[in-house]
Amino acid sequence: METKFLRNAVTLGLLSAIGPFAIDMYLPALPAIGRSLEAETGAVQMSLTVFFIALSLGQSIYGPLSDMIGRKTPLYIGLGLFSIGSIGCALAPSIGVLIAFRFIQGVGACAGMVIPRAIVRDLHTGVDATRLMSLLMLVFSISPILAPLTGSFVIQLGGWRAVFWVVLVAAVLGCIILATLKETRPAAERADSSIRSAVAAYRLLLSDRHFLGLSFIGAFGISSFFVYLSNSPFVLIEHYHLSPRLYSVFFSANAASFFAVAQLTGWLAARVGLRRLVRGAVIVYSVVMLALLAVFASGVDRLDVLAVFLFVGYGCLGLVIPTTAVLALEEHGEIAGTASALMGTLQFVTGAVVMLFVGTFLNGTALPMVAGIAGCAGIALVLAQTTLRTESEAQVEAAAD
Repeated sequence: METKFLRNAVTLGLLSAIGPFAIDMYLPALPAIGRSLEAETGAVQMSLTVFFIALSLGQSIYGPLSDMIGRKTPLYIGLGLFSIGSIGCALAPSIGVLIAFRFIQGVGACAGMVIPRAIVRDLHTGVDATRLMSLLMLVFSISPILAPLTGSFVIQLGGWRAVFWVVLVAAVLGCIILATLKETRPAAERADSSIRSAVAAYRLLLSDRHFLGLSFIGAFGISSFFVYLSNSPFVLIEHYHLSPRLYSVFFSANAASFFAVAQLTGWLAARVGLRRLVRGAVIVYSVVMLALLAVFASGVDRLDVLAVFLFVGYGCLGLVIPTTAVLALEEHGEIAGTASALMGTLQFVTGAVVMLFVGTFLNGTALPMVAGIAGCAGIALVLAQTTLRTESEAQVEAAAD
């Protein structure tokens, strides 16, 4: 049983990592792409932003589709689109063509982001689901930990275009891995799933304040990381003068903190409960990030200070993301694909909007990036206090009745 549990975690984690691999491996190449295609920083960042927009929009399709026709077929479709987009990016003659194919690549990548969460819900609930989700994230962590460093070597050896040939190989390997996965949404469970039922499911979810609250707690937590993703190559490489390889090490350290602490979620959830764990982790995460903003707003502009605060803050965020996902999906097992899709769509749309907003304040220093990260943390704190307090009050009222 434990062997099967671990095998599922590895399989789902690797499928989930393909899309982020295309983000994280690409980050060290952003300045080089701008020089090569004679594009401004804003245009180069748009190639990252449209990838996130595609991730957010595509999830709303893949989720219901996986409820209707099973989990595996939409994953194959996604990997195929991802491969086409990767080839187009590798051959792109201009920044406009690159942006277009990055969108296609993102539409394909989002299948691996949404469907594995639904598969986790197909298999488990509660603490077991939290354990599987955290193990999945451990495997998933190979992307942000190794991909930037791998990308810096690939760029050095073959230029930025080689990055897209490498992620194409990752997609092919994903198809091979997918063949080993057993379908978790059998035909009998799909019988009542249709476009009409998907619309009804979205209506139900959009009226569920608890689901929306948890989704947006995760959304603003992830958005703080997206702000870091989109701005750190320019801040760390151009402002702090790190080489692409040193940038990769710096980035990997924060990712390692996130995913290492995420492995404690199952153990902590069994002892304090999922809701208390989310609330406590969000409090610490937001305090750390708001303190970082206060330090930089006071005039401090040091890389070592930035590194320490981000390492601690993103470690706390590692407790928030898997637990909010499990709690949000817990009561929606029959429409897990649709629920996972809506959660992912809300999170990535939020992330894309936040990245665009923060991007308008860039001035070459770290302060706008830090302010964006802290702002997301503050909003997540307000949402956590409101959502989880409301849940507690409802339970007290029900007991009194």
